[in-house]
Order: sequence, then structure tokens, then C-alpha cells
Amino acid sequence: MMAEFQLKTPIVFIIFNRPDTTVKVFEAIRAAKPSKLLVIADGPRVGRTDDNEKCEAARAIIDRVDWPCEVLKNYSDINLGCAKRVSSGLNWVFANEEEAIILEDDCIPDPTFFRFCQELLSYYRNDERIMVISGNNFQFGHKRTKDSYYFSRYNHCWGWATWKRAWQYFDFEMSSWPYVRDNQWLIDILGNSEAAENWKNTFQAVFEHKLNSWAIRWTFACWLQSGLAVLPNVNLVSNIGFDTDATHTVQTSIFDSMPVEAMKFPLQHPKFMIRDSVADEITQRNNFSWYASQQGLLSKTKDAVKKLLKWTTDGLN
Repeated sequence: MMAEFQLKTPIVFIIFNRPDTTVKVFEAIRAAKPSKLLVIADGPRVGRTDDNEKCEAARAIIDRVDWPCEVLKNYSDINLGCAKRVSSGLNWVFANEEEAIILEDDCIPDPTFFRFCQELLSYYRNDERIMVISGNNFQFGHKRTKDSYYFSRYNHCWGWATWKRAWQYFDFEMSSWPYVRDNQWLIDILGNSEAAENWKNTFQAVFEHKLNSWAIRWTFACWLQSGLAVLPNVNLVSNIGFDTDATHTVQTSIFDSMPVEAMKFPLQHPKFMIRDSVADEITQRNNFSWYASQQGLLSKTKDAVKKLLKWTTDGLN
């Protein structure tokens, strides 16, 4: 079945300064042979001389395309940072494409990921309830149905796909956040005061530009539309980027290099469109409550260091 599959959907490849992981993801894309490849690249950081060589090495990998493919490049000469570079790059993509499959330079997909995304991009193309097709499953074997996928509020982005019709709601400035925050709409969205408080802190950090994330902004945009994500019942993408060179995934975790499993076809579609609240509770607990607690611990640690430095400085004066 996979031998007969032809990848016709444009692939977006987001790269920066990690040629070692970039080449591994590139080889997965090369095996899929997309007819169109759109590449988004950030520029080297100021004061990091090693970035120049690493960024050039990552970009040189793109020049290895040896199959019939239209390659479009959106390369920045300066460093825009993760949030602005990815979001501005995707703005460029969806100014030209109606739909696309998106991979970052540390997310290695199973070969069936591409077919899974392409079929569901077509299946839900005109269904505005669906905002994202994701390749991630963080349920660690828990399955509520025998379907190929389930519906979630969490739009995981380690290998995903979406449409121009959905991306149009992305707002980098999160202009609606103060109203949502002050009127406690997160409780309506999440139905849980603890989860709402965790996400309130996260959204506020992004809104104040203390957390350099495009993905949190995208989650906010999806939630404002009551948008659902399609998540596979097997994990289709492995993130191999957990190391000190990463922007966010600098510490090892249970999500580091998770094994992938092939999706079986034909897809078994759910008989109804109801969000799997049980699966989402597992995700909230494993993925996001832990993250929020770590952010709080990090903040407290920074405050303690500042106080210690101030005490030391005052003591020396």
C-alpha cells in the first residue's frame, strides 16, 4: 500500500544550526520524495561565531535534493529567534499554499506519517472544527478506541500539518489574551482551575515575550476557535533534539527520542467527533503540568540567584 503512495502535499522544513539532526530529517523527507519543499531557516545569532558555520552546513544539506522537486527557500540573514522565525516563515508558506506538512530539524517521522497527514488534510479540508493534523502520540500505549486517531485540544507540533484556513487565525501578538485572561475564559476552555492556572502563567510569559515560543501562540489561536487536533493512536514522529543545543528541549525527558510505529491503512476514522477528554487529561498531566511546574521552579531559582547576588554585592559595598 505504501509503495503506491505518492506524496503530493508540500513539505515545510524548518532548520537552523543543527546539521547533525537536519540531515537525518532530510533523509526521511528524501525517502518520501515530495514534489515541493519549502525551507525556512533562521540566521546566525550575534556573538555566536560558531553559528555561521553551523547555519551554512545546515543549509548546504538542502542542496542535496536529487529527486524531481521544486525547492523554495525563505532564509533569514539575521537571527529572528524561534518565535518570530517560525511564525514569519509559516506566514510565507500559507501566503502561497493552501495546506502543508511541517517538520522541524529534529523531528524524524515514520514513513507512514506523510500519508497519514496527506489523507487527513484531504478528509478534513473543509471541516473548520479541525485545525491541526499531528504525528505525535504521548499516551504511552493507552487507547480508548480501535480507530486510527482521536480528537484532542492539544495541537502537538513535532511533525504536523494544517491548512491556510486554520493558520489565518494565528496572531503573534496574542491581542485577545488580556480579555481571555481577565474574564477567566481559560476555565471555560479547560474545565479545570489548576490546568487553567498553569496555562495562564504560560500564556502570560509568552505574551510578555519572556518565553520565546511560536507554538504556544498557535495553541492559543486554536483554542480561541474551539479548534480540535487530530492525534494518531500510534506515535509517528520522534524528537531527537533533546540536548544543550536546543531552544526549549534542553533536558532529557520521557519524550526524548520516543520510538515510532507505522500507521496502518486504510485509516479507521472515528464514527463521531468528540474530544477524548481522558487522553487529554493524561496529556495535561504528563506534558504540561510538569512543564508549568518546571517553569515555576526555574523562576524561583532565578529569583533566589538574583537575591543572592544582590546580598553579595551589598555586602561587598
